[in-house]
Amino acid sequence: MGLGLGPRGRAIRLVEVCISQQPNYIRGGMEHRIDLLLGLLVAVAALALLAQKIKVPYPILFVIGGLLIALIPGLPRIQLQPELVFFLFLPPLLFPSALFTSWRDFYASIRPISLLAVGLVLFTTLIVGYLAHYLVPGLPLAAAFALGAIISPPDAVAATAITQRLGVPRRVVTILEGESLVNDASALVALRFAIAAMVTGSFSLASAGLSFVIVGIGGIAIGLAIGWLSSWVQKYIDDPPIQITISLLTPFAAYVAAERLGVSGVLAVVTAGLFIGWRAPEITNARMRLQAYPVWEMIVFLLNGIVFILIGLQLPEVLKGLEGQSLPRLCWQAFVISVVVILIRILWVYPAAYLPRLLSKKIRERESDPTWRNLMVVAWTGMRGVVSLAAALALPFTLANGAPFPGRNLILFFTFSVILATLVFQGLTLPFLIRWLGVHGDGESQREEREARLRANQAALARLKELGEQDSIPEELIQRLRVEYEDRLRELEVCELSQSAEAHVSPSTPYKRLQQEALVVERNTILQLRNERVINDEVMRRIEHDLDLAEARLRLEPNASH
Repeated sequence: MGLGLGPRGRAIRLVEVCISQQPNYIRGGMEHRIDLLLGLLVAVAALALLAQKIKVPYPILFVIGGLLIALIPGLPRIQLQPELVFFLFLPPLLFPSALFTSWRDFYASIRPISLLAVGLVLFTTLIVGYLAHYLVPGLPLAAAFALGAIISPPDAVAATAITQRLGVPRRVVTILEGESLVNDASALVALRFAIAAMVTGSFSLASAGLSFVIVGIGGIAIGLAIGWLSSWVQKYIDDPPIQITISLLTPFAAYVAAERLGVSGVLAVVTAGLFIGWRAPEITNARMRLQAYPVWEMIVFLLNGIVFILIGLQLPEVLKGLEGQSLPRLCWQAFVISVVVILIRILWVYPAAYLPRLLSKKIRERESDPTWRNLMVVAWTGMRGVVSLAAALALPFTLANGAPFPGRNLILFFTFSVILATLVFQGLTLPFLIRWLGVHGDGESQREEREARLRANQAALARLKELGEQDSIPEELIQRLRVEYEDRLRELEVCELSQSAEAHVSPSTPYKRLQQEALVVERNTILQLRNERVINDEVMRRIEHDLDLAEARLRLEPNASH
């Protein structure tokens, strides 16, 4: 697989050369690989349980656990291959994040997301590049820029897990999640230019700028095409296992197609996820959604657990490449780079938030002023993750003239150090920072959910009134269902969200048809509110889940004649 390094496919060739020189990620036969996989799954379960007990975000504990496991003598040598991440891990981790992202909130926050995912990535690449070139004697500027691009994109898995649990404002979570969807593409494209300049010895700013645009637009176009094709196929299939299989294959199809064409596979996966996420209520039914969501939840959990543990397990490999060098000096350099990476994000966030408002009246009218406390939360969530390590491992071993790639082992060590420093230090201190700042949720989702439930139940009652005017439907059936909806409305009007989607009553076939009709009206109303951007996708999915459960119960209840 490639890094998406150019429309002419140069990047794909570079990474193919790199991969051909990589040793197997574990020494030994198939039985050792099976043992490794089973051991990783056991470690994921154990560490996740421990993380719940001690209330630490599980990605942080996974990395620490991997470090400790790596110190056990006699374990087989494990090396994380870049293609394993770029193909096997990255697409299925990015896709559900995009799939479950609220398009309304993402679009509303596109300006700050772009400033972080593109502007901050390029700014970090430049600053870290010049710093590393100055700090490390003999490290060429192009190689230093490669280091900057590698460590520029934060991994928001741990950050969003913390912020969602502590109830920070929804806009903060939206910005962090949106940034994590796009910044990997920006960083990998920037890495393309650094590698090309280092390997070939030439660099053209004009060509780089044009390629950046082509790679981005091409990835988006491929993602839209794959997303449309996947949604079109699923629309005509009513078999959840087959639909889930198609859903699982979609991110890989988008990534492979984009990479083979030399454009951004990351943007293709994200675009396909956003497209299908918006169309999902129209192309899937309750049976599919109730089965697909748990499948994706389990896959994301296991992949995140395995990949973060593998990060920690890389310590012996990282140290092996530094034999003969002064470890204290390297640790000092890594410390300086890590501190600068943290400070760069803080220094960027505040001007990027306030300067556009000072310069544009439209922005001031359209967006409310962010508080410095919320900005501090965004600024402190700069934890790096697996994409940075995989990008470092994917660096070529040699240049075009056959000489070794300058500073490759150093870049790998600095990358590992930044991941460890930011993930552990910032990740562990973020909950305390949020509490100290007094940041809390804004309750916007709860207000939207209550309003949406009110309008959905009112629409269902109106439909029941219309059906009651038809002589073919017994009045007692209409009245029984009307009482349920009136009870829900009374609860909602006093701000008490109903905890159940429907009351259990003695079922009958005509009554079930009435219930199904009312549920259809509720679902259509919620979808219309989402399409009109009155509510976001998260609110819609919560209500839709209740309606799906209600529909599932209708199918499970035995029919009775009436």
